[in-house]
Amino acid sequence: MPQPLSSKESSLFRTVVRNYEDKQYKKGLKAADQILKKNPKHGDTLAMKALIINSQGKSDEAFALAKVALQCDFKSHVCWHVYGLLYRAAKNFEEAIKAYKFALKLEPDSQQIQRDLALLQIQMRDYQGHILSRRAMLGARSTIRQNWTALAVALHLNGELAEAEKPRKVSCTRIR
Repeated sequence: MPQPLSSKESSLFRTVVRNYEDKQYKKGLKAADQILKKNPKHGDTLAMKALIINSQGKSDEAFALAKVALQCDFKSHVCWHVYGLLYRAAKNFEEAIKAYKFALKLEPDSQQIQRDLALLQIQMRDYQGHILSRRAMLGARSTIRQNWTALAVALHLNGELAEAEKPRKVSCTRIR
């Protein structure tokens, strides 16, 4: 069962994420350790710490910590997304795709997970899966022209040329 964080610790967790995104790994580790002092089994924090450790070149340690994070909070989309990111960094794309798909089952509205999954699917030449991902992204945000274009490209790559023409035409008439 996931441990809820206090408002102070929730703020610290957002700081961990921001520090990771800004590549300030030492600050991120320090903030993560502060959270883990009070909540040693907080899965999302353990997962973010694993991601930061992986960015410092310690992939074995990162995978071990990510597995601990999953044991602490098996139903966390953050833990599964991080697990997929670690596999992607290790160039184990099939396992990364599995982790992303599980994360999407837990959090189907996550645009970031959906985008990461779509990128790996196109890289692995899983055109059918890529089309499904792009359709899901388009369904969630149909006002963004990039989603229409990406679906058209996915259909084109799969050889569905007549189908690829439809999203392009719709995007030209709908979105100005």
